[in-house]
Amino acid sequence: MKIYFSLFWLFAQIGTFTLGGGYAMLPLMEHALVRRKKYLTEQDFLDTAALAQAAPGIMAVNMAVLVGKKLGGFWGSFFAALGAAGPSFAIILLVAVFLHGYQHHPVAERIFRAVRPAVVALILVPVFTLARSAGVNRKTCWLPLGCVLAVWGAHISPVYVIIAVGLGAYLLGKKADKK
Repeated sequence: MKIYFSLFWLFAQIGTFTLGGGYAMLPLMEHALVRRKKYLTEQDFLDTAALAQAAPGIMAVNMAVLVGKKLGGFWGSFFAALGAAGPSFAIILLVAVFLHGYQHHPVAERIFRAVRPAVVALILVPVFTLARSAGVNRKTCWLPLGCVLAVWGAHISPVYVIIAVGLGAYLLGKKADKK
């Protein structure tokens, strides 16, 4: 029972105090799950984050479900997901109810415009952290950069990029097995 409350509370805190969505939550999750609580190793965290990103749905909730399942089975997943999604749901509901009439107010527009750069920074931190953990360096950075350019610059669907990278990795693995 203690692990359920711990998972709920951990993900509720992260969900309450993080702006920018799942990617902005990653550094906080990594700090809490790997460094502070030692629930996961760094490699387990990286693998879980990759799987959460690949799965459909909200990345933060996917992360919570996967970590909860690993640590507490079905109920661990349930309480971790409830902790991750609950604060966002409550905050969005409050914003919708109380601020609906102020969405075009000049002060509100300036506040939202000012928050955008901070959200971008919060998203970039886990990108660099995950890249370092995944072993991306000067010799291997061409693959993620190529993927970014394909999706952003050439407007290729991320689905096709993922399939191409997966197929390429499979073929490289087969080639390495033959050697």
